[in-house]
Order: sequence, then structure tokens, then C-alpha cells
Amino acid sequence: MKISGENLARHLARELAPMYVVHGDALLLVIEAADAIRAAARKAGYTEKDVLIAEPGFKWADLRNSAQNFSLFATRKLVDLRIPSGKPGVEGAQTLQDFCQNLPVDTVTLITLPRLDKAATGSKWFAALSSRGIVVAADEIALDALPAWIAGRLKRQDQSVDADTLAFLAERVEGNLLAAFQEIQKLALLFPAGPLSFKQVKDSVMDVARYDVFKLSEAMLSGDMVRYAHILDGLRTEGTSSVLILWALTEDIRTLGRVMFSMQRKDDLAAALRDARVWGMRSKLIEHTMRRINQVTIENVLWRLSCIDRIIKGLSSGDVWDELLQAGVCFANLKSTCNKADG
Repeated sequence: MKISGENLARHLARELAPMYVVHGDALLLVIEAADAIRAAARKAGYTEKDVLIAEPGFKWADLRNSAQNFSLFATRKLVDLRIPSGKPGVEGAQTLQDFCQNLPVDTVTLITLPRLDKAATGSKWFAALSSRGIVVAADEIALDALPAWIAGRLKRQDQSVDADTLAFLAERVEGNLLAAFQEIQKLALLFPAGPLSFKQVKDSVMDVARYDVFKLSEAMLSGDMVRYAHILDGLRTEGTSSVLILWALTEDIRTLGRVMFSMQRKDDLAAALRDARVWGMRSKLIEHTMRRINQVTIENVLWRLSCIDRIIKGLSSGDVWDELLQAGVCFANLKSTCNKADG
């Protein structure tokens, strides 16, 4: 059974399952979910706890032994298994499957994992965990959902802001939920309960966005030039290598080109995405992008990116960061003409 992190508290108030699996790339949400499960287990009388960390050299027999051995005075136990790599290996995979076949009595098992790839979520060991346990996916929150998440967190501390202030906060903490959490807590310390003004928030919140070259590429593909320019400026301020940025943008544009070329031959979007190794949410972004651009735009942007490569290598003159911005403008089709003559 799969539930969201937001619904976990309601679930734990009703019952305590024998097994929980928490996975995702949002460290804050993983920590919060795991802490909530541990707290519920303590409240229910699971006073003994064994922490097992499946690092290189870990003996998987310890998982079986831990579930079977109780201390002299304990009758209930929490087995806290952490798999930092998200890959249990052959022995670990089989042990997890066997463990699920016969879950120990008077024991709550908590398994925490990082973000899992398609191979892991499609594996037999993860299927076994999913069939016997409660799965909590703690993924990063998308930018369009971030204002609602922030509003919910503010509500917990009896504070509120208007929609424009929520948008401002989301922009400042994009991609860094831990920093967002800290900034929201800081507002509780600085101001009393009730509505907060934009000025109060603006004066107290730092720009803690974790600028990410992949988020830059996402903004370019979606045609969001305001976000693209904001992230690009942040990457420049943080001293991010222009070579890394160029590589990320080029890879995504080339991938888009491969999908479009494949579509021309097969007329099957699913097959084209699969051939280009595009999965999950990224496939939806690529599909949406294809509705507003054409092959000529892709060729023009790739030409611009090749010019930027020459500037970086010192073979041509120009401002790399300005050219990166212009490449985004070109791809967003914000100019009436976007061709090689513009470069």
C-alpha cells in the first residue's frame, strides 16, 4: 500500500503497520516520515530499537537475527534498517524477500532508502516490500506545488501569507526543502501567530534556492523564461561551471531532437521516449515541449550552444552568460526570428 507523506500522520493515528518503507530524494521529508513512524512505535510500546545500516560489508543475517532476538525486558521492537545506496545486492534482495514472507511478530520494521530508479522500483525485492508494507514516497516537491506546501507548514504554526508572498517564498527556497523548513521556523520565532505581511517575510527570508543545472534545463524546456533567467543568474553567482551548464542544456536539446526524429519515423511517442531513455515526469515535460517547438528551433539552439562552446574554449569572443541567456530566449520563441544570423 502506498500513501503520501501528508497522509502518514492520519494513518499512524489510526493504526501501526508491521512494516514501513520510506524512499525519496527529499531528505527533509524522508527524515520527517521516518521520525513520525519511530514516534508512533514508541507510543505503542515498541521500546526496543535496533538500527541496521546496510553499508559495504553489512551482514544480511543481522536483519533476521535482529527480528528474532529481544532483550530481557522488551516485548516489542522496532527494527530500523537503512539502505543508503538503495541497492541491497543479490543477497540483500533475497533476504528482504524472505523477510517479507514471514514478518516477525511484535516487531515494526522501518526501511529507509534514497530515491529509487526504475530498475529498483520494478525489482522483486521492492515488490515484496510494497506488498507487505506501507510505502511512503518522499520526493522533491515541484515548484508549482511548493506554495501550497509552504502554506501548509505555516498553518501548522498558526501563520499565513497571501498568494504573492507564497510565490515569493517558493522562488527563494526552490529545490531546498531543508532550507525552506528552516526559514519557515524562523518566521515563527520572529513573528506572532496570524497573517504576515510581504515586507515581514521579505526582510527575514534569505535567498536559499539551491540552483541546479537540471532545473535550468527544465525551465528552458517548459519555456519559462522568468524562471530560466532567475536560475541562470543564481548559477552564475554561485560560480557554477559554464561547461557543466552547457553540457546539461545540450544533452536535453539533443534528447528532444532524437525523440522528434524518432516520431517522424515511427509516429509512436511512447516508443520514441523509450528509445531516447526518457522516463517518468521528464517524459511529460518532453511531450509538452514538442507541442510548441519544431526541428528548426532545435537546430538553431544547438547552433547557438556550439557557439557558446567555442567561446568557452577561447576560439570565439563573446559573453558566455549572455549567450546562455539568449539560447534560452531562442528556445522559448520569445523572438520573432531565431536563426543562425542572430548569433
